[in-house]
Amino acid sequence: MLQIPYIRQNKEEVLKRLAKKHFQAGEIVEKLLQADDLRKKLLFEKEEAQSKINNASRQIKELMSSGQKEKAEEVKAEVLKLKNSMAPVSDQLAAAEKEADELLVLLPNLPHDSVPEGRTPEDNVVVREGGVKPDLYEGAQSHWDLAKKFDLIDFEAGNKVTGSGFPFYKGRGAKLQRALIQYFLDYNTEAGYLEYEAPLMVNEASAYGTGQLPDKEGQMYHVQIDNFYLIPTAEVPLTNLYRGEIIDLEKLPVKLTGYTPCFRREAGSYGKDVRGLNRLHQFDKVEIVQICEPGSSYEALEGMVAHVEKLLASLELPYRILRLCGGDMSFTSALTYDFEVYSAAQKRWLEVSSVSNFESFQANRAKIRYKDAEGKNHLAHTLNGSSLALPRIVAALLENHQTEVNIRIPDSLRPYFGSSWIV
Repeated sequence: MLQIPYIRQNKEEVLKRLAKKHFQAGEIVEKLLQADDLRKKLLFEKEEAQSKINNASRQIKELMSSGQKEKAEEVKAEVLKLKNSMAPVSDQLAAAEKEADELLVLLPNLPHDSVPEGRTPEDNVVVREGGVKPDLYEGAQSHWDLAKKFDLIDFEAGNKVTGSGFPFYKGRGAKLQRALIQYFLDYNTEAGYLEYEAPLMVNEASAYGTGQLPDKEGQMYHVQIDNFYLIPTAEVPLTNLYRGEIIDLEKLPVKLTGYTPCFRREAGSYGKDVRGLNRLHQFDKVEIVQICEPGSSYEALEGMVAHVEKLLASLELPYRILRLCGGDMSFTSALTYDFEVYSAAQKRWLEVSSVSNFESFQANRAKIRYKDAEGKNHLAHTLNGSSLALPRIVAALLENHQTEVNIRIPDSLRPYFGSSWIV
């Protein structure tokens, strides 16, 4: 969430930077500043009246002490009249504060200066590529055919038991999932991330704190009777561990990791891109989160990008890193790098990770602060990244490492999977 004083002092800059995200904020900003002006005016009136009431209360006490009861009663009547006249002001103030808050949460985060111009994924900038695209045999199969051939995933059973986008992993398919999760967690914890096993549902305050609400409300599964939301990523519970907290400077950076199933309605997703593991409603993902000082957050972001890149390279998959353009960025992000792996059989790139710096946007919503060396409190910066999302990694592993008779397991994964091949 942006801060109103910053918007007021840098109005034209805010509008220009939000336009880079193709978000036209002019009307919202004008209404927001008007609501804030009214809020300030009403707050001044309320504080002025309260000051008069406080002074009158002291006067009443002095009058009663000196035996001037009749005069004290007159002042009491004036105080009552003043209190009654302020009741509508308090109501108007609450309404103005509510309007300002409701308008403020409609504004996305400001993009970093390095964010490229552009509107669609085609405008994203390739930062670098790694790995080698395999030279597959003629007749190489897509991952959904390989999953059926080697009896790894049962999509039909998932359709029957729940619906499309909820597959069953079975046998060696389930073992491959478990091996990847354990490998990713070990890789993250060895890099200094503290592992958590997080709740799979969060309350409304948590979803608001990390920016899923109100922006992504239609994409989240909502347990209405309890007003809980199934998490779309472990970023939500992990970041909210520190909601409302003030972190001591020496404890920064906070580095967290966790594996969770993730739940996304993916409303409006249709067509060829949803086949097999390409787009699911429930999927497994290992996440990394950092909370740090503002001055070090972009260094932390580059470190997280390098961390994820090394993990991808260890899986022997061809990959590329993209810096997202303004129009393809999330509501909450200031700068995002996407990682994609090449799907050899589908002959297309599949996103497997996003690594983002949110600067103080989430911290302001969730009130995550740190205390500096002088004892002053400041908003922290928050970052997160997928390390990694499993479905498309599994798809790419099956497709890129297939032979005519089996599927090769990368060296890094063999100690976890217990075999060099799926046969």
